[in-house]
Amino acid sequence: MKRLFCRTLLIVGVLSTALAVTPPGWAATQQDKSEIYRLLELFGDVFERVRGDYVEEVTDEKLVEAAIQGMLSSLDPHSSFLNKKHFKDMQVQTKGEFGGLGIEVTMENGFVKVVSPIDDTPAFRGGIQAGDFITHLDGKTVQGLTLSQAVEKMRGKVGAPIKLTVAREGQEPFDVDIIRDKIKIKSVRSRNDDDVGYIRITSFSAQTDVGLRATVKKIKENTGDKLRGYILDLRNNPGGLLDQAVAVSDAFLERGEIVSTRGRTVDNAQRFHAKAGDLAEGLPIIVLINGGSASASEIVAGALQDHGRAVLMGTRSFGKGSVQTIIPLGANGAMKLTTQRYFTPSGRSIQAKGIDPDILVEPARVETIKAGRKRSEADLRGALKNDQGAKKKPDAKPDAKADGKNDADANADVKDKEKEKAKTGILTRDDYQLARALDLLRGISLYRSRAIN
Repeated sequence: MKRLFCRTLLIVGVLSTALAVTPPGWAATQQDKSEIYRLLELFGDVFERVRGDYVEEVTDEKLVEAAIQGMLSSLDPHSSFLNKKHFKDMQVQTKGEFGGLGIEVTMENGFVKVVSPIDDTPAFRGGIQAGDFITHLDGKTVQGLTLSQAVEKMRGKVGAPIKLTVAREGQEPFDVDIIRDKIKIKSVRSRNDDDVGYIRITSFSAQTDVGLRATVKKIKENTGDKLRGYILDLRNNPGGLLDQAVAVSDAFLERGEIVSTRGRTVDNAQRFHAKAGDLAEGLPIIVLINGGSASASEIVAGALQDHGRAVLMGTRSFGKGSVQTIIPLGANGAMKLTTQRYFTPSGRSIQAKGIDPDILVEPARVETIKAGRKRSEADLRGALKNDQGAKKKPDAKPDAKADGKNDADANADVKDKEKEKAKTGILTRDDYQLARALDLLRGISLYRSRAIN
């Protein structure tokens, strides 16, 4: 069994022989079986009628797969049948490399809804955003398609183009032309300034925990004693493997429950606990989330929030609080079945609700307002002098023209500095949420240091 993590499934059928006492509910069980047989007979009648009378010949395999797909997809947006090809594609995807557009999707109201685009993929570069609805593929509506069928149409040969018609809130529908590419996911990325470590987790694949530990080690080596804390960016992270979400949470927690999963029966419940050892060594952590943060990323955010180990910043997460089990079906593919709901350490179910950040920060763009001539106390006639020193400190941001530079030269200098910083540093010019996270982290660190002193 694979709950978006590997595990063997053993289904055991047990036949009990009734002795002298008829077990309670026996008659009801027999009645249930009779009803099942009646319904299966109905299915058989429909199957034979379609097989024999449909206007075009249809293979038995196609009919059976379609029936299974319909049964599973009618349960919820995440349960589905995976034929042999799709099952193989999914196994490749969880290893971090596959072909396609680079988006995590679900179905809602008959349309394909984007959970999140994956960083540095064709969909990401094409401007696809979390919450977008894909209504047409190459001009043909997606209504009437199952999720698997829609995904199959979005896949294709590397280099092959596809036109997506996108409906976005507040805008008229528009087309996006995308070239399919081989998707290689590096699930953990990092940057660092002199005093802050920035960690971006794009998805939870098989190597995420290993990548996280290597990344933290690298940040510590680069920053040394100046390190103030970490920013863990889970924005537009669609989720992935449950065991990797548990491992990432465990990396920053000393003790306590990380997540619990509960199914329909009591014996299907599980609890996952943290082991001693905090990878961040007690330094403050800011976690960034948004509407594209789903499933496994919500497990991490919820665990760190409930334990007070991190401050969550951004916007409400996606709200996928269920666990899917991948059940292999021999040589015929597999079924993905929703088997459990998960709960944060405090007992919260985030299903269809999401996780609210501690500090709400909407995406925004900051523009610098050109300041007029500045006046201070020192400019006033007859102002008292400062006995501690007669030297006048320059403004923190002197006018570029005072240095003999015009606006164009000043802007060029800024761009050059940003290009240099882009090689290793944390860029915040076009990321308001990240800029606020940096401010908060440095503020917490400053307060802590003053409290100690």
